Amino acid sequence: MKPPAWLRLPTVLLVVAAVTTWAVPGSAAVSSARAQHLTWLMAGPASTAAASASCDPTASLRPTGPPRVTAGSSMAKIRARGFLIAGVDQNTYHFGYLNPLDGKIEGFDIDMVQAVAAAIFGNPDKVEFKAISDAQRIPDVQSAAVDIVAHTMTINCARLQQVDFSTVYFDAGQRVLVRSDSPVKSLSDLGRQKVCATTGSTSIANIRAAYPVGGPIAVAVPYWTDCLVLLQLGDVAAISTDDSILAGLAAQDPWTKIVGPRFSSEPYGLAISQQHPDFVRFVNAVLQQLRTNGHWAASFARWVGTQVPAPPPAHYKG
Repeated sequence: MKPPAWLRLPTVLLVVAAVTTWAVPGSAAVSSARAQHLTWLMAGPASTAAASASCDPTASLRPTGPPRVTAGSSMAKIRARGFLIAGVDQNTYHFGYLNPLDGKIEGFDIDMVQAVAAAIFGNPDKVEFKAISDAQRIPDVQSAAVDIVAHTMTINCARLQQVDFSTVYFDAGQRVLVRSDSPVKSLSDLGRQKVCATTGSTSIANIRAAYPVGGPIAVAVPYWTDCLVLLQLGDVAAISTDDSILAGLAAQDPWTKIVGPRFSSEPYGLAISQQHPDFVRFVNAVLQQLRTNGHWAASFARWVGTQVPAPPPAHYKG
């Protein structure tokens, strides 16, 4: 598949496009804050503290049948409003990225949201995108600022205490991105060195859990493109997060490379308020259609790669 023309733009333009303030029609204007050189002090991984032996984070509510908008349902209220409000990323190429040539947010996550909109309205474009940071995802769902979040968001037991999730629609794992001239081969080579990740992601907790003593020094910033700038400037030795996100950063900067094995499992789900279980079931019905009608595979091939795996199987509860 030939990459889109804007992918072949100079790296500097891509980074500038990502960190500049944008106002997308029908979405909140988002300005990436300056990269913050913050050492992240943590008591311990939140997911470990909140998890229980009985928690299965990948199990979601079973659909009641094909996706249907019934009277009085959460979906009917969204339809009456006239558009779906989705919290998304605009800085993660492949998944949620603001195309600087046409001002549209696009990617694998965006395809998932548009499939939900199509099931409600018969039109995939009936979406108001709200570009948010990792740290905003849960608060925006809880406050009803958005109906749904599609934002490379890992499902875990700690987060399930705060929001509901769909079934898994993508499987990722955490790895490391370094400059191409770096001798680093894995996270274990980064002891006492600065490693960048975003505030509100699971990535920093995973770094600390992997090497609790003498390990990397985590540096927290709002957006992954902020991490890329720090790596390019030499202010951090590496970026560590999901390999799906790292692949997008590496595509923007050919003088970087992904190294080392996965050291975590990161199943992605669409986040929805716990007040709307009917919407969770509806979204799961939409995702099941995408798994079986070939649309999931087509989206994966377009955005992620031509070696298309089988989609993650649905796992249900209740």
